[in-house]
Amino acid sequence: MKSEHARFATRVALIGAAIALVLGVAQRGVRADQIPSGWQASNMRPVGYSNLDGRGGAFKLAIRQVNGRWYLYLGHLWNHGWSIVDVTDAANPKYLKFVPGPENTWTIQMELHDSLMLTALQKSSAAWGNDPNKPNDEGVILWDISDPVNPKQLSHWKTGSTGIHRIGYPGGRYANLAANMPGFRGQILVFLDVSDPKNPKEAGRWWLPGQKDGETATGPVGGFHGPAIIDGTKAYLGYGPSVVTLDISDVAHPKMLGRLDFVPPFKGGITLHDVALIPGKPLLFAHSEGSGGDTADQPPTCSGAIDLVAMVSIKELSKPQLISIFPTPAPPKGASYTSFCDKGGRFGPHNTNLEYHLPDVEKQADLIYLTYFNAGLRIFDIKEPRLPKEAGWFIPPTPTKRIGPLPAKLETQTEDVLVDTRGNIYITDKQWGLFILRYTGEGEPRPTAK
Repeated sequence: MKSEHARFATRVALIGAAIALVLGVAQRGVRADQIPSGWQASNMRPVGYSNLDGRGGAFKLAIRQVNGRWYLYLGHLWNHGWSIVDVTDAANPKYLKFVPGPENTWTIQMELHDSLMLTALQKSSAAWGNDPNKPNDEGVILWDISDPVNPKQLSHWKTGSTGIHRIGYPGGRYANLAANMPGFRGQILVFLDVSDPKNPKEAGRWWLPGQKDGETATGPVGGFHGPAIIDGTKAYLGYGPSVVTLDISDVAHPKMLGRLDFVPPFKGGITLHDVALIPGKPLLFAHSEGSGGDTADQPPTCSGAIDLVAMVSIKELSKPQLISIFPTPAPPKGASYTSFCDKGGRFGPHNTNLEYHLPDVEKQADLIYLTYFNAGLRIFDIKEPRLPKEAGWFIPPTPTKRIGPLPAKLETQTEDVLVDTRGNIYITDKQWGLFILRYTGEGEPRPTAK
């Protein structure tokens, strides 16, 4: 009997060892996706890459650390839904899950704070791979992300129109939405009370005079791209053609404090994409969204007035003032084009590291991280706000295969950027997956997390 037990124990041990060996080989065989070759950089280097399980063309980014693990959340341009990636090891990002969203609907924008995530739904167009003649969803979905890998839908708030473009949620009671609302032309600012996330309610709204049907304009009119930057009872907005400051001590009835119009001389359209408040200083960073060059029937990029990339003084909230313009990015030495205007696709500013309200995102200081479509990611030093200078840049390689329909010419188009408190820089691109970078230039912030 003893020898039988011994033989059985030996067999169990051998089986266990074999399983351990197989698992060990499998784990050793897991490798990060290879960083695509052909990138160019100054004072920056790539440290990691994910092809997002074949779902390239990601867009908006947000990050959350839970129990020592770092989870990156991404919206998508060419897929309807949102991705979750474990970026605890920046050199070896692990794709975890795709959360499906409604079909034929833009799901490019999302925002989170603590365990609440909000995802925007918006009607899209044929140029972006959707069918405007087929049903779509709209509004904002609220999710419980207490379990960071398994979001649980709590509610769905709708506009009754074509939906939400961008969301700002710095935590607390109110989210701010760039919302298309019945009876208005273009997106307006809507405050949403999310104190009961299962039953969100509109708490207030504000718009430029002339946006409401039948209303007379008192100046240039344009829609709100979002988000609003909230600082106590004040809100700072890039709104259509203007930088706007608001008193929101009564969220139900916001009041304009000041306005600075930029059209003319700067480009119309999304003249003010967003603004960033520089903490501890009476300053805003303000910029446009580059346009043109998407489709063959569009005017080429750089065909009109220049984009706005500037510092604005808000020392007097009632009188914002333009104090400096940023230098225009120049092509790398030896490039086959003399200007990014001639490279193909869009050229111009797009997104910056606006998620600095999140505890795991680098706080705004003297560096501005700004995506620039075909010019990649640009980093500017604003230590001297009247003399901003370029401090570094990274340009992804020219794509080798098409993921989404835009731009018409297959070219890199860097879209969003987020910088975590470890110093890792994440960027998305219309035709690539997720790049993870490090900045090595002057003024590199000291990481505050590991």
